[in-house]
Amino acid sequence: IEDCEGSLKRLQTDYIDVYQLHWPQRYSPQSNWGQSMAYSVENDSNLYWRGMGGPTSFEDLCTSMEKLVQQGKIRSWGLCNDNAYGLTACTRTAKALGTTPPCTLQGDFSILDRKSEENGVAEAASPYNENVGFMAYNALAGGMLTGKYIDIPAAIDDLETNRDRAAQTIGNPRGRMDSRGWGITLYRYRTAAAQQAIREYKQLADKFKIPGGLTEMSLRWCRQRSLITTTLVGHTNMRQLQDSVKYFTVSDPLPEELMWEIDRVHMKNRLPLFSSDRVGKDWYGQGEIGETIP
Repeated sequence: IEDCEGSLKRLQTDYIDVYQLHWPQRYSPQSNWGQSMAYSVENDSNLYWRGMGGPTSFEDLCTSMEKLVQQGKIRSWGLCNDNAYGLTACTRTAKALGTTPPCTLQGDFSILDRKSEENGVAEAASPYNENVGFMAYNALAGGMLTGKYIDIPAAIDDLETNRDRAAQTIGNPRGRMDSRGWGITLYRYRTAAAQQAIREYKQLADKFKIPGGLTEMSLRWCRQRSLITTTLVGHTNMRQLQDSVKYFTVSDPLPEELMWEIDRVHMKNRLPLFSSDRVGKDWYGQGEIGETIP
């Protein structure tokens, strides 16, 4: 409630059309940031989640959002970074309580990250089931799907082989991948498998003579997926914004042959973001593959 009131003040508005909750208020393997989607009952029982009264219940969540709706501070609300269980539990709880159910689920989705089509989210969000719109973020995989990091790697990776060039890139960044903070956080888009897929997707964009290249192909592909109702795209200048608007106003779908070619690349590694050659101990200094994150 307090967070929403703070947002209203910062936005200098009386209400918010769609108020989204950034992270699940419970243990969820989907929030492992590209390491593992495997559910762990041991992690779920960790005091990090079970201490201080435990995770927020779906009942408390739905009644809190309804309070904001009734006060006129928000028109509707949605979830972010959640999974099929969280989405369905929220919608069913809201309906049982007679409160306003969530209308959106915002999630990481791109031609590189199609997990939401295959892990139950698409089925749960379908108009035939919970009828929740899916908002795709990182549709360009942190800028990797623009192709600008193919020839000269992201600065954080370039430090390993060309420190002088990396230093120059950090001083004049092409995007988030060249910053130290985001460069580390967004490693999932730069795994060896992800970069191989990116190169193959660029070849397809060239082969089919897509005017805007890999960027246009990636955004139009995203728009064509039946799961997606909204595609969120970040920009650092007006030219990028104008290009995105142009790509989204192309009425013709991508050729069917191209869509099949994209699927063939996808089938070689269905989730390259979860393929890592930089394994090691986890956040607790334990294990060997760095996956256990509560």
